[in-house]
Formats: sequence, structure tokens, C-alpha cells
Amino acid sequence: MTSLCNDVSVPPTDIAFSAVLGVLAEPTRARIIRALAEQDLCTCHLVAITGQRQTNISNHLRALRDAGVVESEAAGRFTYYRLVPEVLEAAADTLAGLAASARSVSGRRAACP
Repeated sequence: MTSLCNDVSVPPTDIAFSAVLGVLAEPTRARIIRALAEQDLCTCHLVAITGQRQTNISNHLRALRDAGVVESEAAGRFTYYRLVPEVLEAAADTLAGLAASARSVSGRRAACP
């Protein structure tokens, strides 16, 4: 999508991308993501890793689930969480595409009315 000075439409892919970046930008969530990149973990593991309270970790996990970054699976009385790699790859691909576009348009400016 070409961006012009008066262009205010936001494609659904940008909304999803923003949601992923938004949840990843919070430091505790970033620690959770790093931990889940190593193995599936339950809330009790994430509490120990982050030093946060269980309710706080649960709230962070809900935000990550809502953005599609993690999935949960019940295992007896525990719930394990795992990353959804496709969501992270899509965000990384979008960022890489933006960087490539920025390199190719360096020095060009759009005229404003």
C-alpha cells in the first residue's frame, strides 16, 4: 500500500502486525517469549523465570494469546504455553520488507499538496 499524506486507511495486516509488535514491546513479555523459544513452559515456570506474580504472568500470557503469539495446552492441572513461530516469522518478514523498502527509496520524497 502506498502511503500518501492524506491516506488514513489501515489494512488488516497492519493491525495484526501492530498487535504483535505491541505485545512484544513489553519487557516481561519479551522475557516470556525468550523463555518459550527454548521450551514449552507452564505459568509456574514463567513466574520463577521472571520473578513476577502469577496473576501478572497470567495477564501477560492472555495478551500474548490474544495477539496469536502463544498457544496453550492443558496437561493435567497445569497449562503449558508455546510460541506460534508462524506469527513471529510473519512479523519478522514484515520488518525485513520494510527495511528493504527503506533502503530502496532512500532520498526519494513524496510531494505533499
